[in-house]
Amino acid sequence: MGFLKGLLIRLGSTAVAFWLATLLIPGITLDTASATEAVVTLLLVAAIFGVVNAVLQPIIKTVGCGFYLLTLGLIALVVNGLLFLLTSWIAGEAGLPFHVAGFWPEAVLGALLVGIVTWLLGAALDRD
Repeated sequence: MGFLKGLLIRLGSTAVAFWLATLLIPGITLDTASATEAVVTLLLVAAIFGVVNAVLQPIIKTVGCGFYLLTLGLIALVVNGLLFLLTSWIAGEAGLPFHVAGFWPEAVLGALLVGIVTWLLGAALDRD
């Protein structure tokens, strides 16, 4: 039960972070007609983001290890922005009304905001 609880808290906190990103960052949009559709869309986008990060992040870190060392980890901002943009593209292909206008500053700031909010909510809700 602990694993499922942690997974649901992580999914919910990521969905809240995406919602805040749509409110605070121009260029990240959520075009829904109802609150229910918005919640479902945000949960699905959060799930897509989780899968994209879980699958691609370790591969990118392994292959790009030298770039991480060379830039003292700052390349992570670029990588996270690209993964955020990829999430937007996958959501669009799946017919979800979530869109990120471009890489800079929308995707980079969106990824940064989602990372910080998810971390704060995870710490506050004690997901582990």
